[in-house]
Amino acid sequence: MPATKNLCAQIPTDLHQRVCEAREQSGLTTAQYITNLLIEYYEMKKNGGNQVMANNNSTRTMAFQIGEDLFQRIKAHLERETARTGRKLTQREFVLGLIEEALNEAERQAGVSPCEAPQDGGDLQPQEEPNPAPLGEEKAG
Repeated sequence: MPATKNLCAQIPTDLHQRVCEAREQSGLTTAQYITNLLIEYYEMKKNGGNQVMANNNSTRTMAFQIGEDLFQRIKAHLERETARTGRKLTQREFVLGLIEEALNEAERQAGVSPCEAPQDGGDLQPQEEPNPAPLGEEKAG
């Protein structure tokens, strides 16, 4: 068992009531519940504020290279948004937001819901061909 320390704070009564109700529903002790809340909070901050990703152990990594001009445009946009909103917008949040927006629109146009996406974990990642044929030409095979 790791070493522990006591953490004590005065909080508003209504917040205390909400915490107590949620803790009772979870079946955890107060120490376990508060520890879980704090861990979840710091994981969420570390993951760009995205709670779902922070709590989801089945995440995948996407990596790709972009041109310097596009990178600088994105960087400038993130700085403008941070100044406008007073909250740092991360590259991760920005790109995930764009992807979700595009998928939602495509699914809306196709008349499908996100729930209809394949859930079998099959290999849906397109594999790059070693020598792809130029556009407009068919590959002999």
